[in-house]
Amino acid sequence: MQVFRCRICAEVYIGEQNPRSCPFCAAHQSYFVPAKQWQLIKAAQLSPASRKNLKQALELELDNTNFYKAVSEKSKNSYVRSMFKGLSKVEREHAASICKHLAIAKPDSTVGLDQAVDSDQENIQEAARRENRAVKFYGQAQANKPEIKEFFQALMQIESDHIILTEQELKVKGG
Repeated sequence: MQVFRCRICAEVYIGEQNPRSCPFCAAHQSYFVPAKQWQLIKAAQLSPASRKNLKQALELELDNTNFYKAVSEKSKNSYVRSMFKGLSKVEREHAASICKHLAIAKPDSTVGLDQAVDSDQENIQEAARRENRAVKFYGQAQANKPEIKEFFQALMQIESDHIILTEQELKVKGG
């Protein structure tokens, strides 16, 4: 058995080998390292641009967390509820990871909780829009440290996976 840590969310995974994706933040397998090699970047080393982009990323992730949570509670379809519950947990983990980089406590937020509608199709379309917005943001976000650049790159990959998920569901729903 080995102990691994995710370079994105810092969570620990114990197993024979690193997982295909992080069970907490959904980072791809390549972001796992042996726990002895893991290190979190210090907040004091962040440039103003990195700090600004991390704060914007935090707002984006909290907004998505809450929207997905609201959809998971509103949908009458068990698969859609499950999908959005999972997406909400992943986005919440992203927000927590950003807070670690900023060395701040995760703020309370209710943004997005009232944005879910009764239509699963409309909520899935909104999710796809949100994920595209996130991918665009992370693709343009500037960072002074390689670790933060890697962090934004990983989030862009994860959000791209979410786009695939929502597009697959839209095809099933006929949208």
